[in-house]
Amino acid sequence: MKKTKVLFVCLGNICRSPLAEGVFKKKVIEQGLDQQFVIDSCGTAAYHVGDQPDPRSAANARTNGVFLDHRARQFHRSDFEEFDYILAMDRSNLRNIQSLEGSASDYELSLMREFDPEAKGADVPDPYYGGERGFQDVFDILDRSTAVLLEHILKQES
Repeated sequence: MKKTKVLFVCLGNICRSPLAEGVFKKKVIEQGLDQQFVIDSCGTAAYHVGDQPDPRSAANARTNGVFLDHRARQFHRSDFEEFDYILAMDRSNLRNIQSLEGSASDYELSLMREFDPEAKGADVPDPYYGGERGFQDVFDILDRSTAVLLEHILKQES
């Protein structure tokens, strides 16, 4: 059986995208679908390659019942061929991804919040320079958005 491959992308791959990866993985596991998915995250910049998620993001995830097990990596052109769904956290990262696009078109590239019922198409704010509330706000955004994303994927793949 072909697995559906989902990639979440932010700038440094230590706050938003690993959190999106963790939240989405939890939803997939809760529905008993973990054997049907490959889920990963990365950043468009190489600032934090090899680093674990930001401790504030990891702490927020734990508070919300999500465990982050990830090392930061940078987005590569090969990700276009590897993944079925690529979700950018904001327009800046979307543009960075689009600047690398070739002619392959076997993937769906979207803003993460295209799936947010409360603010369709908005950016996921970067909590890096903010306080704890910012990390919780991002968690809430990703929790809503990944739920709708999973529904979208299941409809597309059926």
